Amino acid sequence: MALFRLFLMFVFSVVTLYTGVVIMHHGMNLLPVFFGDMAALAWSGQFNLDFLCMLMLTSLWVAWRHRFTPVGCVLGLLALFLGSFFLSLYLLVESYRCGNNVMALLTGQRRGA
Repeated sequence: MALFRLFLMFVFSVVTLYTGVVIMHHGMNLLPVFFGDMAALAWSGQFNLDFLCMLMLTSLWVAWRHRFTPVGCVLGLLALFLGSFFLSLYLLVESYRCGNNVMALLTGQRRGA
């Protein structure tokens, strides 16, 4: 679990730094570029579509893990819109809350107990 947590810290740090640099150079103009690439039907659009589907699956998993409670749905939306930035921090926090119980980490405290 220690290596997994270290990996999560690495992901969070790299995504945060990279995003900061991109925002400094290009501004907050993500959505027109993201969906414009998809509309062009090129490889960058295919990657964006695949990534969007992964974000939706992640969002559903986070909401399901919290039994679709209001808090779980909000966390699911954060997963959808913030991607790896959110998920790496979320999993890091939850890994400490669950101890070394991987089942609880994957399915939630109540299901994994």
